[in-house]
Amino acid sequence: MTLSIVHTRASNGIEAPQVTVEVHIANGLPGFSIVGLPETSVKEARDRVKSALQNSGFEFPAKRITVNLAPADLPKEGGRFDLPIAIGILSACDMLPGIDLSKYEFYGELALSGKVRNIHGEIPLALAAKQLDRYCILPEGNMKMASLVREAKCIAAPSLKELYHHLLGQDLLELGKSAPMPNEMQFHYDLRDVIGQQVAKRALEIAAAGQHNLLFLGPPGTGKSMLAQRLLSILPPMTEEEAVETAAIHSICGKRLSYRSWCQRPFRAPHHTSSAVALVGGGSQPKPGEISLAHNGVLFLDELPEFDRKVLDVLREPMETGEITISRAARQADFPSRFQLVAAMNPSPTGHHEDGRATADQVMRYLNRLSGPLLDRIDIQLEVPRLPKGILSRRLPDFETSADVRARVIQAREKQLNRSGCPNALLSGDPLKQATQLIQQDAEFLENVLERLKLSTRAYHKILKVARTIADLQGEENIQRPHLAEALGFRAMDRLLKNMQQ
Repeated sequence: MTLSIVHTRASNGIEAPQVTVEVHIANGLPGFSIVGLPETSVKEARDRVKSALQNSGFEFPAKRITVNLAPADLPKEGGRFDLPIAIGILSACDMLPGIDLSKYEFYGELALSGKVRNIHGEIPLALAAKQLDRYCILPEGNMKMASLVREAKCIAAPSLKELYHHLLGQDLLELGKSAPMPNEMQFHYDLRDVIGQQVAKRALEIAAAGQHNLLFLGPPGTGKSMLAQRLLSILPPMTEEEAVETAAIHSICGKRLSYRSWCQRPFRAPHHTSSAVALVGGGSQPKPGEISLAHNGVLFLDELPEFDRKVLDVLREPMETGEITISRAARQADFPSRFQLVAAMNPSPTGHHEDGRATADQVMRYLNRLSGPLLDRIDIQLEVPRLPKGILSRRLPDFETSADVRARVIQAREKQLNRSGCPNALLSGDPLKQATQLIQQDAEFLENVLERLKLSTRAYHKILKVARTIADLQGEENIQRPHLAEALGFRAMDRLLKNMQQ
């Protein structure tokens, strides 16, 4: 047999498009060519594969070898094609007689000794192979991440020689076992650690229940960062589908998740010197940024006005759509980015707008670093004041734990999913109208408030969504005037900017 066909996959964002490795061996002057839009790392597979075959005890054919990676218009990069090319050569040399290679997919970079080295993006590969009911042959180091895909038939290949014996049915390699979902999550922070700030804790609970974006506004040392860090401990647990999707994004970046934390929501806190590419992703070969690494989790931006305004404005579209498209001249990649934004900022460049150290113009310039459209997309804006005098010196009762709050959050989230199929923050169209119906008097009350504060239609819908979440936490079927009043109270930036303008 001089022609063989082996299946593998390339990487394109979070997707894994299929690649067919066609190996043809013909008479003529010895040569080894790879075609099908291979990049430099793929072209170098010629030397790696040749040495790996020879050092594994196989005779490398002294003939003309042509490897075609189809489809030809899909860019191929990385060392993942080494293993399928080597298997294709063995099959074309009739060293795998009677073996049906169509039920396998092979991935792995080969060392010169024949060992199989790790690759990136094993979870998208395992998911794609599972859909076609194929065996997924992976390096040993990728098995832990690939095992997160339930019912995927993954097999670890330590070396080319051991894989060869497995395919012949001589020394079979074990089929990987799926990783179980942990029963309990362990968090480093608990909400009871925060002294006072009951209104801020209430806002955090509402944000967790409805998946609302949140902004803490207050002077330094009032607990804004502490509160943000404890949001994870009160969020509902991820479903298995969400956990695998989040782990897939980390896998294409080469990040390894432990068995204990793989289904825990991510918490990303980039520094304020981060660039737009660091936040949304990019590069000549598009890679996910912080917003995608925070998918199904929390993106925390501390010292929000210290970020470059252009950097912050790139968040506006993914905050609405839940995905980001990175376009380059050679290729385009889509990454999911359904994150919950939590931000913290001071009300003035000196820390407090009433300390007398900054003029009104300086404060306005500082606040204007945040564009109106970005603030419009933040559902809850809350002022976090200094603690009252005496609260630190007196004995305080035990505060609620994160577990207590999380129980209410989970109950409210279940109501939202049963009613609309999504958290309240993601409501739109008819589901939004049905979930946020108001009586005539309350509708007129809300419209008058919006007119006085000069708020947009988007802000109007944000207030309705927050009020819907408050009603869900209280077990109410309809939004009432107190729910609207509390939701309107979470518009600290609107009131601050209006006061500064006056």
